Amino acid sequence: MTEVATSAMSDQLLVIIDPVARRTDGESVRIAKDVLSAGAATKVCLPDGPEEFARALQRRGSRRPVLIGDDRALVRAVSLLHRQRELAGSVLSVVPVGSALGLTAALGVPVSAVSAARAVLEGVERRLDLLVDDSDGVVLGALRIPPVPPSGEGAASARAPWLRTCQSLVRTLVAARPARAPSVSAPGPARLRVEVDGSTLVDLDQPVEAVSLAPGGSGAAEVEVRPLSVGAEATPVRAEGRTVTVSGADFRYRSDAGVSGPVRTRTWRAWEGAWGLTLPGG
Repeated sequence: MTEVATSAMSDQLLVIIDPVARRTDGESVRIAKDVLSAGAATKVCLPDGPEEFARALQRRGSRRPVLIGDDRALVRAVSLLHRQRELAGSVLSVVPVGSALGLTAALGVPVSAVSAARAVLEGVERRLDLLVDDSDGVVLGALRIPPVPPSGEGAASARAPWLRTCQSLVRTLVAARPARAPSVSAPGPARLRVEVDGSTLVDLDQPVEAVSLAPGGSGAAEVEVRPLSVGAEATPVRAEGRTVTVSGADFRYRSDAGVSGPVRTRTWRAWEGAWGLTLPGG
């Protein structure tokens, strides 16, 4: 990750306020807009949907785009600039507002609207890696196969089937009659081939509980495979490489703010310093 000083105070800003942010937390949006307007020349854009969002970003001219929104807004902006082949020459800033903010926080953006707006004005540009797949999709943070619900919902889902199972067993013993087995939808082990730079890290004969990968920050993807555990916990298998291919039976994966798939094969390539994000200095 490289760092470049920015003269943010002299910039002209294009402030794009995502409609979800306006509906979710209008007060934080107002505060962020006031801080930005007090520190720089701003033009505010209020798109009503994805198409207007894309047009606003495309017509930014020399203004530096500032997004007020959640993780999805950030991923949408990076994806648009990537498809337009304008990502390398662009610097994005974001004030996180909304309910899905795990990605922006992991990237180092302050969660407070005031602190994030001040970082837009006073921060530095950092060049960050990303992953690009063979369908031209981008991944900014971590990717997981099989997908798990965000914000710890996976643990709650696992506890819920366990509780239903116990309750069903108690009812069976008390009533002395057969009980219907509870429906459990938790994903089971997968059989996947994972290749890193052409070398097989794990093959189809080894069931796995999870595969995860993320931009490593040095031009390579960090890969972790968790083999199926029987008894003692299995030791994760880790590797780094510029190209990661996963193949096998149909699988889905969660990346950044959404779930993709099903696909039978997907290849991700690491792009070093592919995009710029304004973060607090120091």
